[in-house]
Amino acid sequence: MSDELVRKGAPPRYPLLGDKVQAQIMGRIRAEAGPISRAQLIEALNSSRGKISTEVTRLIEKGLLAEGGLAESEGGRRSSLLVIPPSAGLIAAVDIGATSIDVALTTLGSELVAHRGEPADVREGPLSFLERVKTLLSELIDEQAASSEDVVAIGVGVPGPVEQASGLLTVPPIMPDWDRFPIRGAFAGEFAAPVFVDNDVNVMALGEHWGGVAKGVADVIFVKIGTGIGSGIIVGGHLHRGAQGCAGDFGHICVDPDGPLCSCGNTGCLEAMAAAPAIVLQAERCAREGDSPPLMALLQEKGELTMKDVGEAARRGDYCALTIIRRSGRLIGQTLASAVNVLNPSMIVIGGGVSRVGHALLAEVRSAVYQRSLPLATRNLPIVMSELDDVAGVVGASVMAASEVLSLAGR
Repeated sequence: MSDELVRKGAPPRYPLLGDKVQAQIMGRIRAEAGPISRAQLIEALNSSRGKISTEVTRLIEKGLLAEGGLAESEGGRRSSLLVIPPSAGLIAAVDIGATSIDVALTTLGSELVAHRGEPADVREGPLSFLERVKTLLSELIDEQAASSEDVVAIGVGVPGPVEQASGLLTVPPIMPDWDRFPIRGAFAGEFAAPVFVDNDVNVMALGEHWGGVAKGVADVIFVKIGTGIGSGIIVGGHLHRGAQGCAGDFGHICVDPDGPLCSCGNTGCLEAMAAAPAIVLQAERCAREGDSPPLMALLQEKGELTMKDVGEAARRGDYCALTIIRRSGRLIGQTLASAVNVLNPSMIVIGGGVSRVGHALLAEVRSAVYQRSLPLATRNLPIVMSELDDVAGVVGASVMAASEVLSLAGR
């Protein structure tokens, strides 16, 4: 990255912006995700030419804006376009999964600069896990010839319910040692930047809405199917978190009162019956009973199966694997149909590791939603796969962090 992305001179201090108008200007330019003219800003923000001109000049002096090219001529002198330059600073984006770590650096405009992921077990506990996160971030920063001072905000997605007021995980079912752990404070020694924390599916929804298949769609439900099942809800173009921040946690809706025990302590939750661990458990039972020779051979060879094994067997036409995956898709679709009736979204996006097992799962989700939802709610309702796939989480964490740090002045 070196000269182009590392800002020369002193890094900005906090808050980055001086007032609400600057926050509105930066927010509008980020929303455009591309160059915008001063005239467009004046019209969009319904502000005076003098005020916009003054604040744009100040933002340019701070290095948060730059002039980049000229607008199309409308008969007079062509006006210059404004952009958020790469040198404005870096966002550190972190997507923590139950079995993985993904970290990335992006520009303040949420353009991906560097990305790295690796397997990990969130059950190790927060101390060692977050140390590894910080090590990976430091390595990426060094590779870009940058420093921690170039990071202007940090966004973190975690697989559990996050209390918005404090940024703390609250009784997360699959990561009990993380309950009320101060994630924000864990970064304080290495970074001066503010840290923003949210549920991993919420940040994936933000990422897909920012630069994926749901870009520009006003009302979206993003569903992650992996070790757990959850959803992020976009309403009117904005993330809907609910009163405490746990909206969309539909993996813990009961689909069978007599079903298996869930990690949350209840029985028969969707997550306990249709997420990756449930699929693998059913596949191993199928293999032990001899109903799937390919899975039985793998189980005997490895001692256990993985979601990847089940997906590969399904793609090769194994009846047992296909039946299990279709059952999961049907349960997810039936549960999702209730959300469709309540929220009437414009689009449903399916993501997460389990979503990549093949067409069978998506087909069952679609079939159940279309069958069980109101006809009016599904008349023009596409149900599609995530476009950002593995980077939805880090892109969304960047979008969250950048939006938050740029709105601090307006609060």
